[in-house]
Amino acid sequence: MSAAPARLSDLALFRRLIAEARDCWLHLAGLLAVGLLATPLALLAPLPLQIAVDSALGQRPMPGPLGARWPAGGSGDDQAALWTAAILMVVIGVARQGQQMATRVIRSYATERLTLELRSRLLRHAQRLSFSHHDRVGVSDTVYRIVKDVPDAQSVLFESLYPSLFAGLTLIAMLVVTLRLDPVLALAALAMASPILLLNRHYRRQFRERWREVKVLESGAVGVIEEVLGALRMVKAAGQEEREHRRFVERAGEGTWARTRLTVAEGSFGLQVGAVVALGSAAVLFVGASHVRSGALTLGELLLLMGYLAQLYEPLKTLSRKTAGLQSKLAGCERVFALLDGVPDVVEPARPRPLHRARGRIIFDGVSFAYEPGRPAVAGLCLEVPAGARIGIAGPTGAGKSTLIALLLRFQDPTAGRVLLDGVDLREFRLRDLRRQFDVALQDTVLLSASIAENIAYAEPRASRARIVEAARAAAVHDFIARLPQGYDTPVGERGLMLSGGERQRLALARVFLGDAPVVLLDEPTSALDPRTEARVLEALIERKQGHTVLMVAHRRAAIAACERVLELDHGQAGAAMRA
Repeated sequence: MSAAPARLSDLALFRRLIAEARDCWLHLAGLLAVGLLATPLALLAPLPLQIAVDSALGQRPMPGPLGARWPAGGSGDDQAALWTAAILMVVIGVARQGQQMATRVIRSYATERLTLELRSRLLRHAQRLSFSHHDRVGVSDTVYRIVKDVPDAQSVLFESLYPSLFAGLTLIAMLVVTLRLDPVLALAALAMASPILLLNRHYRRQFRERWREVKVLESGAVGVIEEVLGALRMVKAAGQEEREHRRFVERAGEGTWARTRLTVAEGSFGLQVGAVVALGSAAVLFVGASHVRSGALTLGELLLLMGYLAQLYEPLKTLSRKTAGLQSKLAGCERVFALLDGVPDVVEPARPRPLHRARGRIIFDGVSFAYEPGRPAVAGLCLEVPAGARIGIAGPTGAGKSTLIALLLRFQDPTAGRVLLDGVDLREFRLRDLRRQFDVALQDTVLLSASIAENIAYAEPRASRARIVEAARAAAVHDFIARLPQGYDTPVGERGLMLSGGERQRLALARVFLGDAPVVLLDEPTSALDPRTEARVLEALIERKQGHTVLMVAHRRAAIAACERVLELDHGQAGAAMRA
């Protein structure tokens, strides 16, 4: 599974985005309907100027149905024509502003709704991906994709694709009208469109590749910030603040220069497009003036035509302006879909077996697992744990003790062999049902930014306060909590860093005591506790978890003294099981 974005065409990305937005089709249709009003309003915009020049100041009848009411010039008709031009200008101006406001409101709501939906899907999917994926790609890159790339991806439809579609429709409408007024001028103006389209095609590929580079560099800079702040105690203790600051400036500086080079390319593209448009406008003005002199056009018709041609070029400039921004957003789309299309290493069974409450008999049947090829963490392990037994797992660092816990929880699947629960391969159970069979205290004690009570009851959010207090007493942490100003409602801070290591570990043990799962998995559960507190907690464990299967990983013999048997692991292989 790779997190590198695939090189997809613009059309393929557009199709994928439209498919992602299918639940908001009503909003998309409303936006399209309101957007289509822009073309007739744009066609009407120059009309008041023509009426003022040809009918109010000149002697020509007003155009269209208005000419039937005022067929010829005259003093009274001149005043009526002037009033008509002024009223039309106000009405058209207000209508255009109303249309633009409605477009912005619908676009904003639809964009925010789609962004929220796609972010929630990405977060859910990211939680299903394996730890090896996040270790390889980095959490900061995933966060950047969810926070920054998702809004870019969803804005493609509303800020690039839709405006480009409306600009194209306006372009066609303006071209038809100008062809009817003066085919020569229309063809002269249209001839200038070809260079713009060629420039657009040339720069489009450059922009996409450069935006890919920018996003990778910016994601790396975010990763430095997250890494430094996450390890701030170590950074301060080592006195390396300036070093980390320089590392961030260097990484962010690379992104700054990449953005600067991209801005130069965008400016060059805009300059060339502007030059082509200026040349086209000058040519049309020169030819149009000669047509007025020859009598082929009136001055009002020339002004009308120039207004249309200005709006003819405006869609071309809009399409060109959107090119750089569009490629930025499409580069974000590639990154979002690369994450969304990632296949989890641990998959749900197609036809899961029902699992309500296990008895707790565990078998490792010839299990092997390697985090990297050629470096097995577990090799050919055979082990049977009877239901209700208390088994200690000991061995040197790197022997594969924590890997056994990870395999039981299906954080990873064995590369060979099977792990069985009550005689059934774990891969046949739904993940959610399987993990409900375990109460877990992992080696890396992690708390959430919530209250103490919420952290203790994390796996059972509906637990009563009485049960939470009882679990805290069993974990020898109640007295500490009672001394806090807010007691069980005290916030623990981000990742629980406002508490000591021993306090965090006892809260994690309180979670285990609160639960009633048939299997208890403990990975170094008392490593941060003093001997007296450790003995008290282990005594409570024996008392409260009678009849539960308990697997306890520990280095210290005192921690596994309460176990009935101890399994010695060495280089992923099991020695003889010994009595504790």
